[in-house]
Amino acid sequence: MVPHPSPLSVRLCPPEAADPFLLARATLDTSQASTNHLLHDGDNALQRLLQAEYGHDPDDPVSTAPAPLSSEDLATAALRRARRSGTVLPLAALLAHGRTGPHATIAATEMWPETARWHGAAHAESSLRSALCHTTSPKDATFLVDLAIAADLRPLTTDATVQLLETADRGLRHALWRYLHQTTGPDTPLPALATASDPYEQLLLQPPRLSLPRRPEASGLCVVQSMLLGGIDTPGEGASGGLSVLLGGLGDQLAQSPDIGCIVTLVAAGHRDFVHDPRLSYEHSAGHYIVRVPVDAPTVPAQGDMHRHHAALTWWVVRLLRQLPRVDVFHLRYADDGSLALADAAERLGSDMVFTVTPDPHRHLSRRHAETRVSDPRRMAELRFDLHKVFAADRLVARATRVVSIPGRSGSQELMRYFPQIADANAGAGPTAAPEGITPFAASSHREVNGASPLRTLYADSRRGDALGPEDQRLPVWLCVGRLHPMKQQDHLVRAWLATEMWRVSTLVLIGGSRTGATEVEKEMRSKIDRLLEGNLTARRRLALLPARDNRWIRSLERTLADPARNVPSWYVCPSAKEEFGIAVLEAMEAGLPVAGPHSGGVPHYLQDGVNGILWDTNRPAGLEHGMRRLARLPKGKRLGLAKAGQETVRQHFSVERMARVLAAEYRSARKARPGQDPA
Repeated sequence: MVPHPSPLSVRLCPPEAADPFLLARATLDTSQASTNHLLHDGDNALQRLLQAEYGHDPDDPVSTAPAPLSSEDLATAALRRARRSGTVLPLAALLAHGRTGPHATIAATEMWPETARWHGAAHAESSLRSALCHTTSPKDATFLVDLAIAADLRPLTTDATVQLLETADRGLRHALWRYLHQTTGPDTPLPALATASDPYEQLLLQPPRLSLPRRPEASGLCVVQSMLLGGIDTPGEGASGGLSVLLGGLGDQLAQSPDIGCIVTLVAAGHRDFVHDPRLSYEHSAGHYIVRVPVDAPTVPAQGDMHRHHAALTWWVVRLLRQLPRVDVFHLRYADDGSLALADAAERLGSDMVFTVTPDPHRHLSRRHAETRVSDPRRMAELRFDLHKVFAADRLVARATRVVSIPGRSGSQELMRYFPQIADANAGAGPTAAPEGITPFAASSHREVNGASPLRTLYADSRRGDALGPEDQRLPVWLCVGRLHPMKQQDHLVRAWLATEMWRVSTLVLIGGSRTGATEVEKEMRSKIDRLLEGNLTARRRLALLPARDNRWIRSLERTLADPARNVPSWYVCPSAKEEFGIAVLEAMEAGLPVAGPHSGGVPHYLQDGVNGILWDTNRPAGLEHGMRRLARLPKGKRLGLAKAGQETVRQHFSVERMARVLAAEYRSARKARPGQDPA
């Protein structure tokens, strides 16, 4: 056994009956439990994968039962089981997974540094050297070189590395350059053989210095937060959503805290992003810095592709942040490969880590995959990815100095069901429920944004797809803001608007999606909406699909629509399948709009049905249709009362100032938790 505190020392909550995922998770505290009782259906993918990953019987019949799992599934499950139990594997058992598949590779990568330390640097270095000598696969070689970098090992001499570069493909070439940078020192020029073929390679060959308007203060905590799945200043585009708005305002607020020296928000940037904006870093506000981490992709990778950039992300973040006077705490929020890469960077920088844990995809996993069959490739891929995120969340919880949660209706009890190990977090106190909040709206920006009032822009011309006509200004408005994505279900909202015939008496405004260079997901969502509107010219004219706009513009529009002097009913509606919290919903409430939000997820924590808004069932078409009719029938007095109550809820309980105070205390606690660290 590896001599470290077990990340899965638990106090259990009783699992819910008939939930195979919860039953499997309940075995985390014991080496005796088994999931053999789950194997009722040989083609039931969830049962088989859970048995493979959480079972403890070495003679598990899962590999010989009908419709067996793939060798990749079995290898991934075995690696995760070993990681959770703290079992030390032979080095060769980890080195063999360069081509097994992304999930097995990530599991092996998670185990490697600690395993290498346990076996000793000399043995690990020798094993890597031997593996590199015997592989003919560039992918395998890339994996092995990245492992050498991760454990700070030197299996290759400079001459051997240069020889390998002569035949290296792009991925291996980049790994070898990173290796040379690490082994020869940050200021040593790479060999003349290393020449760049594009701007990304130019950055990699000669990593630039951070160019900050002013040097961050050495006193006070330096806190790093991440927004790798989108841009901090482009909410609603691609993967950017409410979190980008949250982190922008939160970073600005935290930078004003007396104990905080600086806030660094990490964002990913691809080739096209650097062409559009060549800056590597800039100041968002006094003491809040944005650092753009280069990725070898046209633009920010999707969450499912982030594993391809795991090693490079870690290397870039360490390389860039070592230029700061100090880096004290990383705050990570997503359970994915990007966060695992940043956790590696935090460890290599000697930083503590705070992780915000959520029960996603845990809470819906059993229901979502109840009918997934081993013989269905598409659904199997989705199930594998969900289980991969579960493993990532477990590892981030285990590696975190402090764990925080998003407040919810069931508080820590829901988290305890899905994370039985979390009871011992924060020195046995369990996760801290950190409030979320929004920044105050600047009244001066309400009058005009970028030279034109949002209302005038919205009602510019009904012949355009991104505007309504002046003739419809007196019709009620349904407003929905968010990135165009199946999870946000804008197409379901359009279908409900049509099915209820609200298109005859109201307008629908959707705001979200990239202004240029739409992603495939955004194109598909637009296509679905277009197909729904086919043949209905009036509905098409009364629906405006605007690309994502500046947050200040959105909030100004919401205030204009909510203004009682307009005397035109307006609602904000969120049709998402789920919202962990719903920053856009809070902003609409704060603006004075009556809102409707999902009855599951995080929104019910602050929205009480019939008191300060409406909760509706977003999982069924009938639920959205019923909710729209209900909102439309509200008398004016009731509608305005809901809006006023919602506004008061946000103003009293969901300010970014309160959120910053609680998180600053968590960051101080994280530093105090490490012996010998100065929390100042």
